[in-house]
Amino acid sequence: MHIPDGYLSPATVAVSYAVALPLWVYGFRRLKAALNEETLPMIGAVTALSFVVMMFNIPIPGGTSGHAVGAALIAILFGPWVAAVAVSLVLLIQAVVFADGGISALAVNSLAMGYVGAFVGYGVFRLLRRRAFAPFAAGWCAAVASSLVVALVLGIQPVFWSEGGKPLYFPFGLSITIPALVGEHMAIFGVVEGIFTQVAYRFLTGKETAKEHS
Repeated sequence: MHIPDGYLSPATVAVSYAVALPLWVYGFRRLKAALNEETLPMIGAVTALSFVVMMFNIPIPGGTSGHAVGAALIAILFGPWVAAVAVSLVLLIQAVVFADGGISALAVNSLAMGYVGAFVGYGVFRLLRRRAFAPFAAGWCAAVASSLVVALVLGIQPVFWSEGGKPLYFPFGLSITIPALVGEHMAIFGVVEGIFTQVAYRFLTGKETAKEHS
């Protein structure tokens, strides 16, 4: 789901960073408040797990890739703000060290996989928290919602045309990006994310209900 450099217009990059920067600042404050001797090791562990699962990228039609993220799992355990910042840090490391996702696209990737994924996953889990399948549903919904954001952002890039009539950035419109990205995540990668979230949540917490976070 990582968007690389060169796919987004400067206008898209500027708007995405303008939206993401205040969310990062506030998110870091929430993360700092959540850190203590008890939570630090676990937050570090699940963030590292998110890093690992995101490294297994599978290319899909529509110009990007599919993979698990882990935002829903972290959000369920520690709240959506902590999850969003944790995933954003993972995306930054992957972009800088491994060139997996672009620096220019970091804000969009963070907003899609970090913030949207975390808050959607957390909201679904809270809604279904009395159900045994709540972690699976949270993971599936988080992955599909994130893919929709990426599909929408990529799909509007063809509006930026060169004088020669060729797209300057990502060339495929919404008619391709939405079915390709969202469809693949509904059928495959959302299921993978759901299973990962369900198994990891049960392993880390047993059958207890996660603490509620605001």
